[in-house]
Amino acid sequence: MGYADINSIFIFYFLCIHLLGGLMFSQNVSSPGYRIREAMMSDLDRVIEINLRSLPEHYPRYFWEQHLIEWGRIFLVAEVGGEVVGYMMNRIEEDEGFFKGDFVRRGHVVSIAVLEGYRRRGIGRALMIEGMSRMKNLYNAQEVVLEVRVSNEPAINLYRSLGFKVVRILKGYYLDGEDAYLMAAPL
Repeated sequence: MGYADINSIFIFYFLCIHLLGGLMFSQNVSSPGYRIREAMMSDLDRVIEINLRSLPEHYPRYFWEQHLIEWGRIFLVAEVGGEVVGYMMNRIEEDEGFFKGDFVRRGHVVSIAVLEGYRRRGIGRALMIEGMSRMKNLYNAQEVVLEVRVSNEPAINLYRSLGFKVVRILKGYYLDGEDAYLMAAPL
């Protein structure tokens, strides 16, 4: 087998993996009543509105745009009847791991919210599962982290059910002085 044959096999293998990987994650995730998909720039006004209505922590528009541009494959929205009702904004970082102790690539759930009228339908769980799967499969993340208010018991229970553990308490993390749990899960 010559160099040209090996090169052709490599190119074929690369194209197959690239195309299959793209097909695997270009599909929308649907469930009765809602659909999870990648966010688009045209979704940002609605995503920011959901953030303003659902959470006390807010970011400038450029922060949202930066995350969508750099990590668009893991910036997700949830739709019900064609209307965006939730989102999950993520990024990828490299830092010391909580489970292996080594320097690892990890996903970071920067912000996740579902409008109040659409909660307890599995939308937040679906966003988390899809986001975590994409972090692992598209970015080779080995773990995922997030911060959550110590008083947010529904969210803490959701995260625990997905394998998250409290790894640190962040004193006075939020602007109002409330502490946060730093939670992490292996992927």
